[in-house]
Amino acid sequence: MSDDRAEQVSGRSLERTRQTGASRKTVLIALAANATIAVFKGIAGALTGSAGMLAETAHSLADTGNQVFLLVSISLSGREPHEDRPFGHGQERFLWTFVAAVGMFLAGAVFAIGFGIYELLKGAGEQSEFGIAYAVLAISFAAEGTSWLRAFRQIRREAREADRPFLSYLRESRDPNVKMVLFEDTAALIGVVLAALGIALNQITGALVFDPAASVLIGLLLVSVGLWMGRDAKHLLVGSAAQPREREAIERTIEGFDEVDAVEELLTMVLGPNALLVAARVDLRDDVPAGRVEQVATAIDRRLRETVPDVTEVFLDPTAGR
Repeated sequence: MSDDRAEQVSGRSLERTRQTGASRKTVLIALAANATIAVFKGIAGALTGSAGMLAETAHSLADTGNQVFLLVSISLSGREPHEDRPFGHGQERFLWTFVAAVGMFLAGAVFAIGFGIYELLKGAGEQSEFGIAYAVLAISFAAEGTSWLRAFRQIRREAREADRPFLSYLRESRDPNVKMVLFEDTAALIGVVLAALGIALNQITGALVFDPAASVLIGLLLVSVGLWMGRDAKHLLVGSAAQPREREAIERTIEGFDEVDAVEELLTMVLGPNALLVAARVDLRDDVPAGRVEQVATAIDRRLRETVPDVTEVFLDPTAGR
């Protein structure tokens, strides 16, 4: 490997390590916030008898478990490639994100919605200690907001470094950890507001249907986020291709070489949040000497990694045009 190539590979490796470290820190902050407020919400739910507060307890417990899964995925994905896993373990990030999404779905569907409907059917009991409920919800909102702000800033910084609009980068990002923290915390902030509204309406009107209804709404919110994140993780887990703009850049880069007539076939696959495999059948000009083919292939490999930094594996097959 040439000195220039070694320096490029080392630079990309350091950047991926930096992004992984930032993702781990974001998840740790979210884990600490959710674990702490889950305890307070549980106590407040037991003291007030609020269905919405108990649904929020299940929400925070699910989020805490999810962050544990995400931390496990970061650790497992960092293992070195070996004979049985020659392309590394980057897809562990997608697998454990999918597991976390299933957990969020079940927490919403089984507990929050189920308990809310049960309370509506049997008739919710009287509530008390409203001050405790509001205080815990205010603390929860502040803690969740801190975690949300951390995830938002990381994604905004990465979008700026990639020179992409924030929403476009968020939608297409292959880093499931920070994305899931952001969506979980967004759902948590909305859930806190719904729980507060349910308790307030019960207190103001004396009707005991608003708080269980808030529990059902929180559950529907969890189910929606779980389904969205599960679909996103599944898409990456089963062998997603590179994004259209990346495929266009790869094909344009290869065809930019004078020795190349055309790219006959281009196959790409996501190997991890920052890892892409590229396999291409390339029609070289008939007058390219055999000894030049290897040099062209090496130059294409190097240029692809410069053009699309997430490219980690390149396989080129010189082939006759169709």
